[in-house]
Amino acid sequence: MRLNEVAYTDALPIDGYGPGFFRVGGEVHQGHILTGATGTTGWGGYEDADPLLALVGEVDVLFIGTGAEVAHIPASLRQQLEGAGIGVEAMNSPAACRTYNVLLSEGRRIALAALAV
Repeated sequence: MRLNEVAYTDALPIDGYGPGFFRVGGEVHQGHILTGATGTTGWGGYEDADPLLALVGEVDVLFIGTGAEVAHIPASLRQQLEGAGIGVEAMNSPAACRTYNVLLSEGRRIALAALAV
């Protein structure tokens, strides 16, 4: 069987997650995160829109992980992001991590803001 090495962009993949943490590129981050080509930082949740809006022109799609369960993100946050030209896909955080990794491996311009599970 032939295996191909996956080449990521400057962004690092999500290696794992658990109660209250994410492991990104081998480094553990406690709490909610925002990750993409510019690095990984803590994220303040739905009320913390500024770092998400700073992604304008850098990403085409922002995945928002809603925690352990699927939930709607606040309508005002969705309107702000979409009004700024950022596509938004909300799903539970485990699914958002998996989807982020797949599209990252394709070299897509994406980011992930995820609530801890």
